[in-house]
Amino acid sequence: MKDEIKQRLQKTETWMRGLYMLLFIFVYGLMEFVIILVMLFQFISIVLSGHTNVQLLKFSQNLAAYVYQIITFLTFNSEQLPFPFSAWPSEKTQYIEDDQ
Repeated sequence: MKDEIKQRLQKTETWMRGLYMLLFIFVYGLMEFVIILVMLFQFISIVLSGHTNVQLLKFSQNLAAYVYQIITFLTFNSEQLPFPFSAWPSEKTQYIEDDQ
């Protein structure tokens, strides 16, 4: 039993994933701040112009997909590293992931 635990503790893949998880916990915190900025800017856009900013809608959709990728990685539902270790989510990749 102790040998099995010792072998698992010596796996570099596990420790590397732990380091990536720490990095993406930090990135997730930054994304929360960016989401608040997007939300405020979109609200100001509606107040001043009466409609949403279309470019910001597209960005926020991709941002939501990125946050989803981070969450799935952090919760061990995915082994794929999110951006910048893979491509930034686009509108096309979002639908592909939803179909799987």
